[in-house]
Amino acid sequence: MGWRRDEVWFDLDVLWFREQPRSRFGALSLEAPSFGTFGLDLPFSIPVATGIEASRARRSAAQAARRRRLATRTVPALALVLGSSTMLPIAAFRHNGGSARPLQEDPPSLSFRLGLGPLAFSEAPFLGEGAFAGKAPTRRLASASKPAEVAWRKATSTGLPYSGHLVDGTQLPLAGPDWVTWNPVTDSVPNLPDRLYGNEHTIRAILSVIEAYRDAHVDAARVVVGDISFRDGGTMDQHVSHQNGLDVDVYYPRLDRHESAPIATGQIDRRLSQDLLDRFVKAGAQIVFVGYSTGLHGRGGVVVPYPNHENHMHVRFHAPAG
Repeated sequence: MGWRRDEVWFDLDVLWFREQPRSRFGALSLEAPSFGTFGLDLPFSIPVATGIEASRARRSAAQAARRRRLATRTVPALALVLGSSTMLPIAAFRHNGGSARPLQEDPPSLSFRLGLGPLAFSEAPFLGEGAFAGKAPTRRLASASKPAEVAWRKATSTGLPYSGHLVDGTQLPLAGPDWVTWNPVTDSVPNLPDRLYGNEHTIRAILSVIEAYRDAHVDAARVVVGDISFRDGGTMDQHVSHQNGLDVDVYYPRLDRHESAPIATGQIDRRLSQDLLDRFVKAGAQIVFVGYSTGLHGRGGVVVPYPNHENHMHVRFHAPAG
């Protein structure tokens, strides 16, 4: 940068001469009129606008704006870092109407999936409440259906649902007269066999509930069942829990009777979903997570509204004694 005549540059933020601390006589000398004012009708002291006050005001405003922008970016990041440790107490608070009591277990699943590409939506169009995408499936007579073969094993569920393992689990068949299985990774039917292992108690409860549900609703489609646990349990992708064979995801029945996961809350048949939920609670579920916007409800402390459960209920059973 070049210099111009009558131009002075300061590298530091210094006080201008009229802002320097003044002695008693110095203040008087600075406020005295110059020789050029003799004979003119001017006030004894003429304030000189230095511009430094306006500059500092602009700089303070810019710093305040920067702090506000930083705060806006920091709050969501903090919420993301806190994650599961805060969401459960919040869910308990909302559900119990102000009685803040943290849940005993973990959040059932992650809030998002990474690296999966676009969602594969169902090929069946949603036609609105009361409409069907085709002829509703007819309920088969129990005596005429061939029950699915289950290789029962007496399993051991160790540890916690979010930090545990499964020994000698029983596999839920990929499909049966009352259910189909859903793969949440590929968003398709059926699920992978290795994702359908559970404690014997869990598998028996699932089969008992959905058979009674279908017997009670002759026009209902088969129940769509999602992940349970891996063969040996442990960490499962898409979930924080589902590690010891006591958790199962069950997708809400759809108004169009399509046997797939709902992709919008408007597709959910709330009457059938509430009935299915009530049956799981009656069967001894320890806790059932449901979506806030589903409108589903149940016994306090057992049915808990929780984020990211708008298309399925997460059912957790007690570990069997021994």
